[in-house]
Amino acid sequence: MATPLLDVRDLHTHFIARNLDNEIRTARALNGVSFSLDGGKILGLVGETGAGKSLTALSVMGLLRPPARVVAGQVLFEGRDLIAMPPEEVNRLRGARMAMVVQSPKSSLDPLSRIGEQLVRVQRAHDPALGQAEATARAVAMLEAVGIPDPQRRARAWPHELSGGMAQRVLIALALVNQPRLLIADEPTTGLDVTVQAQILDLFRELVLANGIGAIIITHDLGVVAHYCDDVAVMFAGTIIEHGPVAAVFGQPAHPYTRALIASTPERLVIGRTRTTGAPPPNLYALPTGCLYRDRCPHAAPDCAEPPPGRAMGAGHIAHCHFAGRLAEHAA
Repeated sequence: MATPLLDVRDLHTHFIARNLDNEIRTARALNGVSFSLDGGKILGLVGETGAGKSLTALSVMGLLRPPARVVAGQVLFEGRDLIAMPPEEVNRLRGARMAMVVQSPKSSLDPLSRIGEQLVRVQRAHDPALGQAEATARAVAMLEAVGIPDPQRRARAWPHELSGGMAQRVLIALALVNQPRLLIADEPTTGLDVTVQAQILDLFRELVLANGIGAIIITHDLGVVAHYCDDVAVMFAGTIIEHGPVAAVFGQPAHPYTRALIASTPERLVIGRTRTTGAPPPNLYALPTGCLYRDRCPHAAPDCAEPPPGRAMGAGHIAHCHFAGRLAEHAA
């Protein structure tokens, strides 16, 4: 089998800090996250707020800040472990071979630089030998590629002169201008109206497929995942509890949490930022043994005191639940 573009293996990220009593406290924010991604494919990463979606992206990209740090696991990008690399080598890859599109585009652009200047700066940071004229021409071409009208004029614009949709297109241009192989989009359409959301996501998928990029979309919107993603990974309390092809996971959800997410807002398939049940999420400073979802699970049984194994439900579809087979059989 071909080597995946991105292969995350048993990733653990903790927040380690001292409290006011000078005691070291550890929050186990990611607990054994594993998934892989091929070029030309889009993975949707879903789950309620606090599940660890954005932290997974930051861990993969090497953008963690203290007190967060990766304590175990591997992040293999094009076969090389990013965790074991020196920071300066990861810096050279980030922005060139892998890139990230964040939410809140207006606050992510440099307000003191024109759009074209920012695109040129990103290129020359990774290729100092690139001439100013060539970098400028590529910047204008990239703005045109992401659907910005009159790109030469827009290249001279300031960020505050752009609409939210235009600013998001500029962020995508900044991410793609160096032709990366991996692109992560963290809720890329937050705050945009529905029509602009669709335009941005259509553009995103078109560029991913045209350039053979492997992409991850982090979102609360199951409709986005159903329409734009090839695979989906469902996160809860810093773990991936179910993953596989979108049609298989949504067609036969085999984990109670996945079923709860789908059932929570059936009209628009949007995961709310509130919890799907009344029970609180697990305490990351004192995670229970066994299944992390059992305190909220309507199917909890004595077996759930043991960690659930990953059960194969079909080609590429795996659910971490003791009763996955039974639940999948009765899935709507």
